Amino acid sequence: MFSKKYRFLSILLIALILTGCKSDKKEKDPIDEKTVEKPVEDIKIKGSEITYRADTTTLKGYIAYNENLKGKRPGVLVVHEWWGHNDYSRMRADMLAKLGYVALAVDMYGDGKQAKHPDDAGKFSGMVMNNIEVGKARFDAAMKALKENPHVDASKIAAIGYCFGGSVVLTMANMGEDLDAVAAFHSGVKLPVMPTKDIKAKILVCNGADDPFIPEESVIDYTNALDSLNVDYEYIVYEDAVHAFTSEEADSLGEKFNLPLAYNQEADEKSWAELKKLLAEVF
Repeated sequence: MFSKKYRFLSILLIALILTGCKSDKKEKDPIDEKTVEKPVEDIKIKGSEITYRADTTTLKGYIAYNENLKGKRPGVLVVHEWWGHNDYSRMRADMLAKLGYVALAVDMYGDGKQAKHPDDAGKFSGMVMNNIEVGKARFDAAMKALKENPHVDASKIAAIGYCFGGSVVLTMANMGEDLDAVAAFHSGVKLPVMPTKDIKAKILVCNGADDPFIPEESVIDYTNALDSLNVDYEYIVYEDAVHAFTSEEADSLGEKFNLPLAYNQEADEKSWAELKKLLAEVF
């Protein structure tokens, strides 16, 4: 009797141990490879200078894209600040390339000309904005160069701009350029051509609440015009942000030339997030 009972308990104990081992083994099994998230495709940005022309003016741009992406993709024009085509606009082109777009940092002044002083910057930018047909010809030349790139889907084009460049892309939208979207950062909105029924693009404007270069009445006039035309747009204002809030060089330039310029990391990051959202929506 005792022997049978002992034998029964021994068998039961062995069964429990085996069950426990199976349970432990299940918990320690390696994760099924199918459940592992595949690594994101490597990003390899190729950036190169290009030369194109508008009438007799030679323009020097910079085009960037991810070499590891296959197939055609949307193109984005990047229009520089009033300082001219510089490393900042190229940096933004590289950032767009990392997101999967082909980006062309354009040259609106010709020969890659850059301003070293605000007086020169005012002259260069004024030459374009006061002769907007010249500006449009240069913008069109850049758009043609972008569309001709073999990596670009020519039916999907957007444009972004900073400061002077923001005013340029907004004006181009008002003139009916065939753009899916435009985005302007710390941009004046008193434009040589105000909003018209010809606007095709979805519009994003990101400005600083404390920017002295953007009078409140100009914002009211601009947004009222857009509203009257039922344009699809968003005008965003960032508190405590002044002019050039997206540029890390703004502080030193402001100090050097005694101008109300300052970098604002929060506004910079939030406005870039708005741009990413806009491009994702239209493309």
